[in-house]
Amino acid sequence: MDVFLQELFLEIGEYPLQNMIRVCSTLKAAAGLNMDPRLFIGVGAFLLICGSARGSNDTTPLVIWHGMGDNCCNPLSMGAIKKMVEEEVPGIYVLSLMIGKTVVQDTESGFFKDVNEQVSFVCEKLAQDPKLKAGYNAMGFSQGAQFLRAVAQRCPNPPMKTLISVGGQHQGVYGLPRCPGESSHICDWIRKKLNSGAYTDAIQKHLVQAQYWHDPLNDDLYKQHSLFLADINQERVVNQTYKKNLMLLEKFVMVKFLQDSVVDPVDSEWFGFFVTGQAEKTETLQESALYKEDRLGLAEMDKAGKLVFLATDGDHLQFSREWFNAKLLPYIR
Repeated sequence: MDVFLQELFLEIGEYPLQNMIRVCSTLKAAAGLNMDPRLFIGVGAFLLICGSARGSNDTTPLVIWHGMGDNCCNPLSMGAIKKMVEEEVPGIYVLSLMIGKTVVQDTESGFFKDVNEQVSFVCEKLAQDPKLKAGYNAMGFSQGAQFLRAVAQRCPNPPMKTLISVGGQHQGVYGLPRCPGESSHICDWIRKKLNSGAYTDAIQKHLVQAQYWHDPLNDDLYKQHSLFLADINQERVVNQTYKKNLMLLEKFVMVKFLQDSVVDPVDSEWFGFFVTGQAEKTETLQESALYKEDRLGLAEMDKAGKLVFLATDGDHLQFSREWFNAKLLPYIR
């Protein structure tokens, strides 16, 4: 047995970490053999090492939600992100959310399906996925970021560990200066509808972007009639469950694109917005009533080091693989 253990130690030194499991399995089988009791100490110590090696090779699943005009599986966007993460984090389970039965329905849902219904659909989907029961990290792109925040606030099971918002609009938008992708004709129509009456029942119910439209010149209308954003931002009443659930996050990472030509105001990507009553001067999250009153627990999270503010000098959702690996990958490994 002394020779056996020596050979195993030598072999493990020649193998990379991911191959260590095979050696550990061999040693565990050997532990069941009749051996000199003195060797149990060495075997036991080695099995502890094996357990640590297996644990370090575990990964936390990642759930991603695409933005407006996109879908779960576009090989140039979410499909590429999913593949990149899988290459960088071997063995990780990545779920790219599809709202609907096809990618066409998924794209259409990003414009026309009630956001609250989408969030409920996702909550049910995540709860039914056995691979997520121990928890997951979430990464939302553009509007998908605030939708995933709603998931964190409304559906704590399975638990979301870290939320990464990539260009999300957590205080909404007041303008649609440029739409991404190939949906400009749809965006032109949406822009007209928002400008003509974003808070009418028909538009609120059937136009996704209206549900996070935040008009600083009509604050009362926004608070009274916004079906989605005003609710998750605690504008009408303070839902203590929303606050408690959001504070369960280990990290809430927000990425701002400094040359963003899609989000107006860009400060919304860091939870800032226009000062109420006008549409020129902005205020930071820390200057807002939401933070000072701590209606969502963001002030407490900030003090605990849970809020992370990142910036990149690019247009909306424009970043390199190197930047992604350096800035975001550490939060999902």
